[in-house]
Amino acid sequence: MKLSVIIVNYNVRYFLEQCLHSLYRAIKNTETEVFVVDNCSTDDSLEMLRQSYPEVKLIANSENLGFAKANNLAIEASESDYVLLLNPDTLVQEEAIRNMLSFMDAHPEAGALGVKMIDGRGRFLPESKRGLPTPAVSFYKISGLSAMFPRSRRFGRYHLGWLDKDKIHSVEILAGACMLVRREAIIKAGLLDEDFFMYGEDIDWSYRILKAGYRNYYFPPGRILHYKGESTKKGSLNYVYVFYNAMAIFAKKHFLGKNFFYALLINLAIWLSGAFSFFSGLLRKCLYMIKKIATSTQQASVLVWGSAPEFERVRDLYSTVSTGSLNFIRASDEEQVDETLKDKGIRELVFCTAELEYSSVFDCMEKYAGRGLVFKMAPPIGQVIIGSHTVLKP
Repeated sequence: MKLSVIIVNYNVRYFLEQCLHSLYRAIKNTETEVFVVDNCSTDDSLEMLRQSYPEVKLIANSENLGFAKANNLAIEASESDYVLLLNPDTLVQEEAIRNMLSFMDAHPEAGALGVKMIDGRGRFLPESKRGLPTPAVSFYKISGLSAMFPRSRRFGRYHLGWLDKDKIHSVEILAGACMLVRREAIIKAGLLDEDFFMYGEDIDWSYRILKAGYRNYYFPPGRILHYKGESTKKGSLNYVYVFYNAMAIFAKKHFLGKNFFYALLINLAIWLSGAFSFFSGLLRKCLYMIKKIATSTQQASVLVWGSAPEFERVRDLYSTVSTGSLNFIRASDEEQVDETLKDKGIRELVFCTAELEYSSVFDCMEKYAGRGLVFKMAPPIGQVIIGSHTVLKP
């Protein structure tokens, strides 16, 4: 077996189904086994998997075991040369996995590989490539110095901001949202550390793979969309607690030990930063609601990229879930999309992914990132429209 793909799911049924749709395109002609480890979801994820994807190797847990332990269950059950950890709130570009495997085969020194990630607004996710969060690097990140000087080789080490995001680099830390790992590296470095419930386990694993004698690579010819935080909403109090507690666990395990002064300093900085993250998240939500109310009386235009039947499907679906007045425009190719988006009144762009390649979708999202557009997908998985933190269905 060449590849084992492992997806840990928790109450994100529609994101999971959309992810699997993109994944099976990407692993076509590749010998692959797909695992979904469900952490006791209360939605209809299990029913969907059994009906729509009976070939998936399903591990249904009776409780939420966390990300690390759930992945370990599937890793131990897998039989392949490579293991790919993949989040359910991702979409995979068609040629990404083929390119990733080819690179790993050609570079035996590579223990793990990460990809270029964009978010639901088409923006590059800087956590695609990271440096080792030593106490100094962590302090620069938590204090805001890395944000102030992102390209500095001293202050910007957390996200390696001086490295070209479109070129291959040897880096220290990869993101567990899409992380391809060589079987031999897993044997030498060990499984994911189950002390991490969610977040931080990818940092720890990346570091242990380096210590086992391998190199980690950032690989932009592999590209995914990562909606981020669907299982744990970013900005929520629970997210802040889990994320910053994971940072504290990593710092204590690898750097602080019994050094009381450093431990106190880092933990204080972590919790202050966590509090700031929580309250700034609330402020962003308030500003979003104010903006939404202010523009609610204006007629919004929705651009749909797809065939005439798909256009009708999207328009009919919106009519069942939207109370506002919407103007729908269809584009059949990239040239028409570019021409139509010259109209500043376009608020949303919906991609009909039954017909479009994800590579074209991602190219378009990156091209128009920062324009204030809302990007959504109309996947061929039933009556549903999916966007960042959004699932529209009758």
